[in-house]
Amino acid sequence: MKRVCTFFIVLLLTGCSTVRIVYDNADTYLHWRAAHYLDLEGEMADELDERIAAFMAWHRAQALPKYAQLLDDGARRFEKHLTPADLVWGYDSLMTQARESLRTAAVQGAPLLDRLSPQQIANFERRRAEDDRRFARENLKGDERERRKHRTERNVERLEDWVGRLTKAQLERVAQYSERAPLLDDFRDRDHRRLQAEVLAMIRAHEARKRLPDFAASWERGRDPAYAAALEASRKEYFAMALDIDRSLTAQQRAKALGELRRHADDFRTLARARR
Repeated sequence: MKRVCTFFIVLLLTGCSTVRIVYDNADTYLHWRAAHYLDLEGEMADELDERIAAFMAWHRAQALPKYAQLLDDGARRFEKHLTPADLVWGYDSLMTQARESLRTAAVQGAPLLDRLSPQQIANFERRRAEDDRRFARENLKGDERERRKHRTERNVERLEDWVGRLTKAQLERVAQYSERAPLLDDFRDRDHRRLQAEVLAMIRAHEARKRLPDFAASWERGRDPAYAAALEASRKEYFAMALDIDRSLTAQQRAKALGELRRHADDFRTLARARR
């Protein structure tokens, strides 16, 4: 279920120029991901399509207008230059939307999970194990220096999607963040496994409908305190970098970012009106 959150947050946070195309194909993507994990056939496969359609209808009607408003508000704040309070507001607003979407997705998906056969549950577990190995290959390879360099490159790419080419000083500030903030991928790997184990326990006990919505909306409960502390330290470092970058933006960079924010808000409003 957390992939649902990731998918829609990616739409909101990246500078993707094809957001409407991606969103209009979201039901196909979600069906493909679910089928990959659950191996459904016949009536259950048909029911999956119906539940995905219901979730997407809810998301268009309820979530997209909130995303558009969030981006409008963010643009007004950004135009005046960012403050620490603006960053806290943005983070909290995104998390609120993520929780709401995850809860709704879980409500739709849980009844199917409660009816999985032992064979389907075994397939689900096998696919999740494959994901864990893929995550390790992609994120846990290399020494600390290599990982920090990769994080710098990733953050530069994301920022340049929004503001255009960074100056030398801005690039150095991004690298400084990557050096200061704790590395999180080992923590993430262990937390993914914790979450997977809890979801599997619900499925095996046929208690997904009863327990999954609350679990999906509060995935941090039970998190390793060391991971929570590392996340908080990383967030503080990222906020400090964001404020420094904001103060250093050229007029052209700020104009580009404002244009991206407003364009995305318009995209979300258009998608919300395009009921299917």
